[in-house]
Amino acid sequence: MKACGLIVEYNPLHNGHLYHMKDAKETSGADCIIAVMSGSFLQRGEPAIIDKFYRARAALQSGVDIVLELPYPYAVQSSDNFAAGAVHTLHQIGVSSINFGSESGNISHFITSYKTFKEKETIFKQKLKSQLDQGVSFPEASRSAYQQIGLTSGTMDLAKPNNILGFSYVKTILENNLPIQPLTTQRTNSGYHDQTITNSIASATSIRKTLFENGIITSKVAKTIPSVTYRQLEQYKSEATSWHTWEKYFPLIHYRVMTMTPKDLAAISGVDEGLEYRIKKTAKHATSFTTWMEAIKTKRYTWTRLQRMFVHILTNTTKNEMKDMLESPCVPYIRLLGLNQTGRSYINQMRKKVDVPIIDKLSRNTHVMLTNEEKVSDAYYSILPPRQKNQLRKQEIEPPIRI
Repeated sequence: MKACGLIVEYNPLHNGHLYHMKDAKETSGADCIIAVMSGSFLQRGEPAIIDKFYRARAALQSGVDIVLELPYPYAVQSSDNFAAGAVHTLHQIGVSSINFGSESGNISHFITSYKTFKEKETIFKQKLKSQLDQGVSFPEASRSAYQQIGLTSGTMDLAKPNNILGFSYVKTILENNLPIQPLTTQRTNSGYHDQTITNSIASATSIRKTLFENGIITSKVAKTIPSVTYRQLEQYKSEATSWHTWEKYFPLIHYRVMTMTPKDLAAISGVDEGLEYRIKKTAKHATSFTTWMEAIKTKRYTWTRLQRMFVHILTNTTKNEMKDMLESPCVPYIRLLGLNQTGRSYINQMRKKVDVPIIDKLSRNTHVMLTNEEKVSDAYYSILPPRQKNQLRKQEIEPPIRI
C-alpha cells in the first residue's frame, strides 16, 4: 500500500483541511492517508481547543486513515524541530510522500529555495547571528536573514507562516536524504493568522476566536467546519464542561510561578537569558493570562515563544528533560491514536517493517518521552472538574480509536 503523510493540528478541523486531504490523496495517488498530529499542546504554544482523541476521531471521520501523535518534545517547538519530529515520524511509518499546505502552492519553489539556502547558508547564519546579537526575536531575525539571501520575495516568500513550515519539512527531507516526495497544496481564501471569518474556508485562528468570544458554535462558525467537527466540539464541551483556552490555565500557572524560585524557573525549558526575573516581577500584578503576556512581551520575546515557555512551566518540563528527550534517537516510537479499516490493513503490513515500536496506549511504557506524555496529559486536563478529568484521562490507556 502507498501512503501519503500530512502534518496537522486540526485545532479544530475545518473546511480548508478537507480540501487539503482531498488534494493530497489525488496528487499523491496514495491508498492510505496518515496524519501526524500535535497532541495536547500545539506548535505555537497553545492548548488544543478539544483533546487529541476527539480531534483524531474527527480526522478519521473526514478522510484520514491513520492518526499518529507527534510527541510533545517536537510538538511545542520552533519550525525546524517541529518539522524534524513530524517528518521522521512519517518516515518511520513508511510514507512515500508528504503533502503540506502553503501560500506558495508550488513544490518546485521550495526545492529551488532549498538549493539557494544551501549555497548561501554561511551568509544566512552570519546575518541571523548579527540580528540575534542586536536583541531581535528569532522569527524576525530569520525573516531578515532569509531576505538577505533573496528568499522573502518573488516566487518564494519565507516571511509567510505556512511557507516557513513547508520549507522546514522540505529541508528535513533533503538534508536527511529521506525517500519521501514532498508535495504541497496552496492555501485558499484565508491567511494562517486571519482573525475574522469572511467565507466558508477560514483560518483555525479566526474559528477559535469566534468560538471563544461567543461560547457557542455560531452560524458563522458552522459554515466553516464539517458536521463531524461540529459534533466533536459540542460533545467535548458537553462532556468536559469547557473548551480549552489559556485563560482557563491562568490560575494554575500563576500559582506555580508565585511558588517557584527564580532558580526553579530558570531550570524550565524556554526560560532563558534571565527571563525568570521578568516572569516573577510581572506575576505580582497579573490578573489574566493575556495581560501577563502583554507585560512580559518585548521585541526579543515573541508571543509564541512566551506561550511555549508557559506550556513548559505548566507541564514542569525542564531544560535537562527536554535535552535528554531530543537527544534520544529521532522519534523513538510511533504513538497510534486512531485508524479505520484501510489504516488497519496498512499498520498490519508495516508492523514488522518499522524500526521503532508502535505504541497503542501509555500504560506499561517506560520510555522517557512516554513518561513525559503522562505528565503533559495530566497538565492538559487539570482545568476540568475531577470526574470529567478522570474520565477523559482514561482515553490515554485505552486502545486506539477504530472506526
